[in-house]
Amino acid sequence: MEAKNRASLTYRLRYATRNPARIGPYARRLARDTWLRARARDHVGYYRSVMRSDTARSPYGAVGSTARRHWNALGRLQFDYLVGHGLKPSDRMLEIGCGNLRAGHLFIGHLDAGHYHGIDISPDILFAAQDTLVEYGLQDKLPCLTPVRDLRLAFLPERHFTVVHAHSVFSHSPISVIEECLANVGRVLAPGGFFDFTFNRTEGEEHHVLREDFYYRTSTLVGLAREHGLDARFMDDWEQGNTHKQSKLRLTAAT
Repeated sequence: MEAKNRASLTYRLRYATRNPARIGPYARRLARDTWLRARARDHVGYYRSVMRSDTARSPYGAVGSTARRHWNALGRLQFDYLVGHGLKPSDRMLEIGCGNLRAGHLFIGHLDAGHYHGIDISPDILFAAQDTLVEYGLQDKLPCLTPVRDLRLAFLPERHFTVVHAHSVFSHSPISVIEECLANVGRVLAPGGFFDFTFNRTEGEEHHVLREDFYYRTSTLVGLAREHGLDARFMDDWEQGNTHKQSKLRLTAAT
């Protein structure tokens, strides 16, 4: 959980003092992001450009895993958690922000053929996802990988997916993008289905860093879900026994 405002001048000055070697990379990223943001029409377009730039360097780095070992470990963490919560081969899964299938390749291997649908705003990272499918020999599982312009999910069937999953997506999203997703995800959820997502949690002021990392209070997201007919449950067990810094909420249709 994030207790401090990483966007505040005080925090940044203290961080720079403790980590002088990171000043140069931060300045270069700030300059790049400023340039990309100036050319984008909205946040999704901006972040699509960020993903294109990051993927060109490394598909693993683009999804936040600079080392293959970390990529494997974080994918396994997500997979084991959902299997521990009863994910069955017969489930129909939608993964929002599937990236290069860090967890997706495990979900695809577990699910029945044709039961995995991954979407991402970045065509570039989906090209890398195709490489992952080949690497793990998952072609016969017939996964569907779709680039999207937004999170309205309008092209997907109603009441179809028993599990919707978004890892480290809302941590990079302003509240308008999150609300767009929450306003529409209920339509595609099957009866009894659920939507799990992670987010950067703060107990203090909500803020962002470089408009790439966003920090929210749990109450903000719970309230937003309720406005769109969804009940939210804070998943305490997600934070037990692992060092992943994000928190998790599970949404279901309101009763």
